[in-house]
Amino acid sequence: MKNQKGFSLIELLIVVVIIGIIAAIAIPNLLASRRAANEGSTVASLRTVTGAQATFQATSPTGDFASGTALATAGLIDTVLGCATAPCAKSGYGVTIAALVKDATAPARFNASAVPQSSTGVGATGTRSFYTNESGVIYAVLGGTAPSATADTRVVSGGAPLNQ
Repeated sequence: MKNQKGFSLIELLIVVVIIGIIAAIAIPNLLASRRAANEGSTVASLRTVTGAQATFQATSPTGDFASGTALATAGLIDTVLGCATAPCAKSGYGVTIAALVKDATAPARFNASAVPQSSTGVGATGTRSFYTNESGVIYAVLGGTAPSATADTRVVSGGAPLNQ
């Protein structure tokens, strides 16, 4: 009798099926982890923007807030977050930072929002959109439209504060 070495076709098919089952379990968890990491990074970026705006306002002779580009020029945020053309792409989100014009009836204000670049399907970069303003509270809502605030009363609609 010959001494045959190697695996049979059935043994190889069993190994392939086992690898397929492991991949079917692992890939969705990996994608969910990536989305959660993108969302966490975006929340941290909005917290950085809030701190940078407070610093800018405290050091500005007029007490105004700044656009994302002005914050980056002042060295308060990185140029990825304060790019020249909004929305700035960071961690799978489009981030927009805008200062509102101060006048006799309205104090200095700013809006910062982050919307996932893709919120559906396998390639989703996030499932929630975020918003913050001079109050420092970060609001979130499921989907691709960020919460917003009225220009005069600053009442936020379309989302709920995080950690509530």
